[in-house]
Amino acid sequence: MKAYVLFNKMSGNGAGEDKANKVRELWKDKELIYTDVVGIDYNEFLKKLEPDDLIVVCGGDGTFNRFINDTDGIDLAHDVYFYATGTGSDFWREMGWDENTPPQKANDYIRDLPVVTVKGKSYRVLNGVGYGIDGYCCEVGDKLRETKPNEPINYAGIAIKGLLFHYKPTLAEVTVDGKKYTYKKTWIAPTMNGKCYGGGMYPTPDQKRISDDKKITVMIMHGYGRLRTLMAFPSIFKGEHVKRTKMVALHEGREITVKFDRPAALQIDGETVLDVSEYTMKV
Repeated sequence: MKAYVLFNKMSGNGAGEDKANKVRELWKDKELIYTDVVGIDYNEFLKKLEPDDLIVVCGGDGTFNRFINDTDGIDLAHDVYFYATGTGSDFWREMGWDENTPPQKANDYIRDLPVVTVKGKSYRVLNGVGYGIDGYCCEVGDKLRETKPNEPINYAGIAIKGLLFHYKPTLAEVTVDGKKYTYKKTWIAPTMNGKCYGGGMYPTPDQKRISDDKKITVMIMHGYGRLRTLMAFPSIFKGEHVKRTKMVALHEGREITVKFDRPAALQIDGETVLDVSEYTMKV
């Protein structure tokens, strides 16, 4: 039996390959074969594997999301493990694992994932879809990464500046299983498959990844100005914002559409899509 370790050398601010080598310490009893995911053809890659071989995906949420979508439509007959080496790694964080936790089997978590459709394209979603100030943060972070590729991105700082000065709230129309809701001054409207995203935020603390009655949850923070919203925003990191029922709405369903009255950036498991007017996510 061999374990094929798929790594993204660009994850973890360029330290992805070095961090993936931690698996050698955690799995000393296994034969490990390291493979860079950049440019990989998964149909050809999987043909080389023996039936009892393992796949270990190393990276952040974006790397894992890319693996999930690049293998969409392929019958994954092998056990798939994940080990977090990225800067975000909210899936790993939500599970309560740390860098000393060995790679964890993830087949159950990547099976029957919800699908989001954005600008005519569909993607499977691991954690969630961010729309509003969180998408704005990813947009600004991407630009900073281009100019300063070796410096860590302070998303919390970007969010604070955005809330105070740069980001403009929208009118949002939210449709949940056919029922429509309208929210003025919408700052953020993510739809989640998990509890956690954005480097440790918990917009939907009661969302379940795996359940018999599978549903997804949209959270809308709305209705107030910059200062009041900024004061409440940090409570998202503990999931306590849901207590602020006058400014936070939660809706659960199997098909959710969010439409803004002007285009804004959106993020899917940390990957940015620009100029989005609406998205639909469904189980």
